[in-house]
Amino acid sequence: MKKTTLTLGVLTALGATQAFALDQITAVHAFPPSLIYTQSFLEFVDKVNERGEGVVQINVRGGPEVIGLSEQPDAVRNGVVDMAYTAASFYAGTVPERDAMVASNTNAIYARENGGLDLLNDIHQQKMGTYYLGWFDSGVSYNLYTIEEPKLDGEGNLSISGLRLRSNPVYDAFFQDYLGAQPISLPTTDVYSALERSVVNATGWTQIGLQDLNWDSFLNYRIDPAFFSTDMGVIVNLDKWNQLSPEAQQILQDVAIEHERDSAEHLDDLAVEQQAALEENGMNVVTLEGEAAMRYAEAAREATWARMRTQMERHPSGLTHYDELIEKFNDL
Repeated sequence: MKKTTLTLGVLTALGATQAFALDQITAVHAFPPSLIYTQSFLEFVDKVNERGEGVVQINVRGGPEVIGLSEQPDAVRNGVVDMAYTAASFYAGTVPERDAMVASNTNAIYARENGGLDLLNDIHQQKMGTYYLGWFDSGVSYNLYTIEEPKLDGEGNLSISGLRLRSNPVYDAFFQDYLGAQPISLPTTDVYSALERSVVNATGWTQIGLQDLNWDSFLNYRIDPAFFSTDMGVIVNLDKWNQLSPEAQQILQDVAIEHERDSAEHLDDLAVEQQAALEENGMNVVTLEGEAAMRYAEAAREATWARMRTQMERHPSGLTHYDELIEKFNDL
């Protein structure tokens, strides 16, 4: 009887130890579940939870209805939640180097292989107290979409006359410094009603997800060429990361790197499909030509690099890594 009791006690203790050893991570995402980018993050969560069974699990609390999308980065930084899938543009003031992703002409596969993402992770740890786990859904470009047919000036450049342009931190440098617009800043969740009520009649958005948001009900024109790259990724509170077991850290990092590649390749194909579907459903394409097109595309990149440089100069570390970041996030 004593041996049986002792054995049961040992097994109970082992079970409690194993349960205690499970690392649990709370997470939020920036956009509603209907959006393809959120669906991509939830796929990543499923992969981690499957591979990390008994070791590490991600518990998703929700999206902007739980913590506002612009507040999520600070929530991770302050330990309110452990993880967020968010746009780096929402914390640009803290990590201005994030513009290396915005102005990139390539994707996470390229930046992971040449050490660019490891460098960005180091910067996140130093400046923000977060671990940059992965750049998901990368390489998807943006376009400007309008309700009315856009106007061009005598040299073929886009004219902003009459445009009530919705913006957010991703586009601001390009829209203000090159286009000379005074855009209206609105979160993604408010754009549908703003388009419906004609508060804005133009917006930037990626080449994926316009139909998910139902913005195509109002937007009739797409302006080419495309510009920028998405800067969606996963950040983890650094203290939480350091508390995870080495096995949990390895699972998270391995799955993140795999998902970087899978999502970049999948969304590259999907962008082509969705743009074609929009055109079949009546989306008109206005293409800038020749030097006007070159000026437009170059201005988007150079305005963003200039913003990154200006914001980096305000930090004690100055322009450390500026040139290196441009090199590692672009196939020049």
